[in-house]
Amino acid sequence: MATATEEWIEVRSPYSGEVVGRAPKSSAQDARRAVDAAARALESPLPAHERAAILDRVAGLLRERHEDMAQTICAEAGKPIKTARVEASRAVSTYTFAAVEARKLAGDVIPMAASEAGEGKIAFTLRRPVGVIGAISPFNFPCNLVAHKLAPALAAGCPVVLKPASQTPLSALLLAELQQEAGLPAGWLTVLVGPSGEIGDVLVEDERVRMITFTGSSGVGWGIAERAAKKRVRLELGNSTPVVVAADADLELTATKLAANAFSFAGQSCISVQRIYVERPALEGFLERFLPKVEALVVGDPGDEATDVGPVIDSDARTRIAEWVEEAQSAGAKLLAGATDAEPLGPIVLAEAPETARVVCDEVFGPVCVVNAVDSLEDAYARANETDYGLQAGVFTGSIATALAAAGALEFGGVTVNEAPTFRADQMPYGGVKGSGNTKEGPAYTIREMTEERLVVLQA
Repeated sequence: MATATEEWIEVRSPYSGEVVGRAPKSSAQDARRAVDAAARALESPLPAHERAAILDRVAGLLRERHEDMAQTICAEAGKPIKTARVEASRAVSTYTFAAVEARKLAGDVIPMAASEAGEGKIAFTLRRPVGVIGAISPFNFPCNLVAHKLAPALAAGCPVVLKPASQTPLSALLLAELQQEAGLPAGWLTVLVGPSGEIGDVLVEDERVRMITFTGSSGVGWGIAERAAKKRVRLELGNSTPVVVAADADLELTATKLAANAFSFAGQSCISVQRIYVERPALEGFLERFLPKVEALVVGDPGDEATDVGPVIDSDARTRIAEWVEEAQSAGAKLLAGATDAEPLGPIVLAEAPETARVVCDEVFGPVCVVNAVDSLEDAYARANETDYGLQAGVFTGSIATALAAAGALEFGGVTVNEAPTFRADQMPYGGVKGSGNTKEGPAYTIREMTEERLVVLQA
């Protein structure tokens, strides 16, 4: 499942810097061997019922090892333990939904008699696995985002070569161990931990890898798509997540939802709340409720049950985030909460930040949010859309008319109403538009992209 090697990568806690584990270091040669093994596995397809049974067993093993997985996520990613437990539980759901989809994966019957040319014929489609899949996952959800690649691939009948983030490979290796324990045959999954360039080049260049599924930064993702023009390349990328707060919103509910979801896991989520546009009449009331809730968040050791906000992933991320905040302040933004010299870096709230500041128009991927007043909802929608990203957005309002207007106006793959756009259920179609990607995740949707339709026409 993982490559044999004499070299190892140390995995360190983002909070303490201590070594929490190690992973075998893979090379381009290992990647080529992994593709060889996956291609051989594809020659002996697993029936749908066997694939579904394996997925069910993985879900069961994840339930049994739930605390082990949560502690692994916490240790390597610095994710607060109570949040890590939620991620581990979501991975159980991801495998469960994939097992359901494996059992009902089928094509369509084509109404041939609907045209003169089709008279006397019967036609239907089969769904066949696309082939070997190269999967590349990020550090921020080291278990469940891996599950969103592995579980649908197995449901579709596709072997996988997985490259997890080098900062957080231990969760992926544990998940691979559980799949092996559940009866996954050799060759169906190989985990490669090592240099992105070496391993990624093999996945892009080897013609037997028919599809690449990537979650991560926009620049890297679209670069892969350009290089792998003949492959299916499915991208789930970043966001600069906006929320529109209408004057008629329930401000207590709004403040509670947004305080939690702007700073959970130190804002290191593609859909972490980053930009809050509040209609001016509601601004004072919103801030009166929001800022105390932000200040009440517990920052510290991710292993402590009380901690709400842990560390960012590494010192480079911390330095970049601080620079962006200070840049925004130099451009006129006001600091309402937090400080760039705090250790670890805690929640930071800015106000009146220019739309051109990077904390507004780019993805911060840190514990920072910006609150700006707007004079109309139309202005809020326009400013929310002034970004290259389009993953998810939210609106808080007491009006169904406003909710529907926002759903039509906001140029994002998903719009939440009276819920933070950080929300995700694992069965829903999750994905963005514009620079945020070109796919929808959720097992039912991913599986369709990991299969090909084959038309069969019979003369009656």
